[in-house]
Amino acid sequence: MSQKTALYKITGTVFIGLLIGFFCMIAITESAGNWLKIINKPDFFLSIKFYALAWGLSFCLLGLSAGIVWSKGFYHSWVKTALYHFGFLILLNALWFILFLELKLLLIALLFISGLFIFLLFTIKWFKVTNNWSAYLLFPYVFWVAYNVILTFEIWRLN
Repeated sequence: MSQKTALYKITGTVFIGLLIGFFCMIAITESAGNWLKIINKPDFFLSIKFYALAWGLSFCLLGLSAGIVWSKGFYHSWVKTALYHFGFLILLNALWFILFLELKLLLIALLFISGLFIFLLFTIKWFKVTNNWSAYLLFPYVFWVAYNVILTFEIWRLN
């Protein structure tokens, strides 16, 4: 695969990551902003603006990481497996957003984000098989999801 094609794939996935991150930022600041202001939150809850920015940055790194994997060639079985894991990871994340921010089903959201965290560890394993850097780019997301598992638990417990 040419470097130009690889660059297009990486740029495309970063753009998609930014787009998803942008929609997450909108969902957090507008649709869930009022609800998050009135519920009981733990002391370690960050501001809604920081929260939205962190999700946006996370999705940008996710896009970059997936682009690096995809640039290795979709014909490789380990690339396919890694990207299937990645797609399922994005789906779980979207479901967590819907359950937590829109439907306000806190216990179910907690179960989903806990599953997301576990699935993220498997995704890192498969990304590492294809490219070490693609796996390393997921580590900030690991810490962010771990924080959100704890935060979701505490919000559920307090409310």
